[in-house]
Amino acid sequence: MKVLLTQTIERTGIVGEVIDVSNGFARNFLLPKGLAVTPTDGNIKRLEAAKKEYEAKIRLAREQKEKLIAALQGIEITIIRNANDEGHLFGSVSRRDIAEELQKAGHAVQPDDVKLDEPIRRVDTFTVPVALAPDLKAEIKLWIVREKKEGEAAPAAEEGGGEEAEATSDERA
Repeated sequence: MKVLLTQTIERTGIVGEVIDVSNGFARNFLLPKGLAVTPTDGNIKRLEAAKKEYEAKIRLAREQKEKLIAALQGIEITIIRNANDEGHLFGSVSRRDIAEELQKAGHAVQPDDVKLDEPIRRVDTFTVPVALAPDLKAEIKLWIVREKKEGEAAPAAEEGGGEEAEATSDERA
């Protein structure tokens, strides 16, 4: 059955488009909810303006995504997590964590845009793909570093080393 969409429906079509759907889908879902009407000349003309407006909105969103991908290319972010001495994280770093760090840096990236097969569970450097559309992709460099314990901070280690050296020289005397 051919219907004219009055609203954009994901994976089905955009507003103002005449599509061919099954009779049951049209009669039980699209027509009762007002998502589609019969494709008469009057209805097509009435929805033509809405279709042009939607296409302009899509074009603007596409341009913004292209700018974001250009800005993301070559970005490096660092996430600090607790880990054991072998570098295994206590927990993991997920797509959501990476997206939050990118948002803190001023990039409008959603967790679904970060393409990570599985959560990261070790301290290392990773190249993480970010895809805003199938043809708009960038790769960011992700540094997972271990959180320093109280005695491990660089200035404290130097002071501790100095005290340790003094203690050993006192023991020898």
